[in-house]
Amino acid sequence: MVSKSRSEWSTVLSHLVLAAVSLHAAVSSVQSSRGAAAGFLLQTFAAITMLAPGLSTHEDCLAGAWVATVIGLPLLAFDFHWCTNGHLMCAGCFIHLLADARLKEEQATCPNCRCEISKSLCCRNLAVEKAVSELPSECGFCLRQFPRSLLERHQKEECQDRVTQCKYKRIGCPWHGPFHELTVHEAACAHPTKTGNELMEILDEMDQSHRKEMQLYNSIFSLLSFEKIGYTEVQFRPYRTDDFITRLYYETPRFTVLNQTWVLKARVNDSERNPNLSCKRTLSFQLLLKSKVTAPLECSFLLLKGPYDDVRISPVIYHFVFTNESNETDYVPLPIIDSVECNKLLAAKNINLRLFLFQIQK
Repeated sequence: MVSKSRSEWSTVLSHLVLAAVSLHAAVSSVQSSRGAAAGFLLQTFAAITMLAPGLSTHEDCLAGAWVATVIGLPLLAFDFHWCTNGHLMCAGCFIHLLADARLKEEQATCPNCRCEISKSLCCRNLAVEKAVSELPSECGFCLRQFPRSLLERHQKEECQDRVTQCKYKRIGCPWHGPFHELTVHEAACAHPTKTGNELMEILDEMDQSHRKEMQLYNSIFSLLSFEKIGYTEVQFRPYRTDDFITRLYYETPRFTVLNQTWVLKARVNDSERNPNLSCKRTLSFQLLLKSKVTAPLECSFLLLKGPYDDVRISPVIYHFVFTNESNETDYVPLPIIDSVECNKLLAAKNINLRLFLFQIQK
């Protein structure tokens, strides 16, 4: 039997004390606050798993079982909310439940006790968040276990098996491999010895991939030089169609930009019958001109996030010529990053964005 060093015994003792104190706090607070008791209990199991790594095997990971999300979504963050009865929901599940309720025109409820939940009724549980941040989690590269709070830094900066690229990728080297092989590869990489003509062919291919991105920014800069530019904050409010099976749609109040009256409408998954059954969710919108015009009105427009929202939207410029006979655009995609961002918008009471309009004068 190998004897432990003084530092190892100190670590063991600190985990034992933490487990004992957390367990006592959980028992003491279970009557007054079940949410706080759950947080202390998770803290207890975090300390125990650090003392007995064998409990966290690949086949039966105790830590993974205790932080399983309530509706099966991956645990992406440490934010935890709790209902009025103390049941826990991670941030991803909480937003997903609110978005589903909006799609189904129902009151969002806790999956465990069916009490009402909302952003105003539920609050974060800092005790659970602290406990979860200290639970062990497996690195996807080296398969070693680290506290969740340290895992991201390990995978980005410290792991010797993390996937990295050759420093000569800017001149076309396609190599991807583990970090511990990087030095050997770069010493033998053939790209630094290529001739100028060979490098020009590689750089031409790379330039093509950047051309579209630069075209977007050049288009935005060009629009900013127009004489007539307008922007406004728009608020999409949820409504229901009059169909037998109602569908969710969004519409803004009328607003004035460039001396014209406009309305924006939006729909989920192109108005499919049951968007709540789909994990992939998108939003599309259309711009409607409500004023009468004496001549065709050619405009470019784009939607961006509002000043107080954290949703991620990639800028896309759309063009349309408005007339009295053709006064509404087709539905075009709202360029949000993914379904998680879409759920954030659906879970909100209203969707607040910023519209930019550029009038093209010939």
